[in-house]
Amino acid sequence: MGELFAVVSGKGGTGKTSVCAALATALAKEGKRVLCIDCDVGLRNLDISLGLSECGALSFWDVSEGGYSLEDAFRHPVYPTLAFLTAPMNCPVEKINTAAFGEMLSRARQLYDYVFLDAPAGVDAGFRLTAQFADRLLLVTGAGPAAVRDASRVGDLLELMGKKNIRLIVNRVDKSMLGTVCLTIDDVMDAAGLPLAGIVPEDPHVTLAASFGQSLLRYSPNCKAAKASRRIARRIQGFHEPIALR
Repeated sequence: MGELFAVVSGKGGTGKTSVCAALATALAKEGKRVLCIDCDVGLRNLDISLGLSECGALSFWDVSEGGYSLEDAFRHPVYPTLAFLTAPMNCPVEKINTAAFGEMLSRARQLYDYVFLDAPAGVDAGFRLTAQFADRLLLVTGAGPAAVRDASRVGDLLELMGKKNIRLIVNRVDKSMLGTVCLTIDDVMDAAGLPLAGIVPEDPHVTLAASFGQSLLRYSPNCKAAKASRRIARRIQGFHEPIALR
C-alpha cells in the first residue's frame, strides 16, 4: 500500500510546487513508483516544474469522473516510474465529486509507492479537498515572518481536521539572512509548532530549470536545491539523513 502526501502552503510564492516536483522526481530516480497530481484547479503549473509543460496530460477529473483509468496517466519521458495527472481548468472545486476523488486516490495507493498531491496555496475548498485524504502532509514555508505566520495557521487548521503527521519544509532559505531579515530555523519550527522534514536553500537553478522546461533534478542534479530535495526524499523513505543547510 502506497503513501499519499499532500504538499501544502499558507501562501503563494513559497515554492511549494517546485518542492513537490523535486521530491517526486527524486523518488522516481530511485525507481519508486510515483504519481503526481496537480490539485490547483484553474492555476495549474506542476507540469512546468516536472518538465512536462507540453505533455497534454489527462486531468484528475478525467480519471475520477471522466471514464479514464489511472493506467492512462501521462508517463514522464525521463523518469518512467513517474506518472502525472494535471488539474482540470474549467471545473470549479465545488463541483468535484469528493467521493469519486477519494476513490481514485484509494486506487492510486494500490498502484504507486508514493502519491503526491500539489495543493493550492491557502486554506480554501481546494486545500481542504486535497488535505482530507492525505496520510502525511508536507507544509512548505519560507523563513520570513509573514510566511511563518501563515504556516502556523495552516498547521493549526490541519490539526483541527484531525491530521497528525505534518512536517515542515523551509524553502528558499538564504543562510546569510537567517536571524536578521528572516527567522532562524529553530524560530521557524517554534513559531509553526511543527517538526522539520528538511531545509531547501535559495538556488537560482530552480527558476532556470523551469525556464528551460526541465525538472530541477535533470537540469542541475548537483545544485544545492537538488541535493537538499534528495535528502528529504531519503528521509521520507525512513532513512537517516542529517538536516542541515548546505
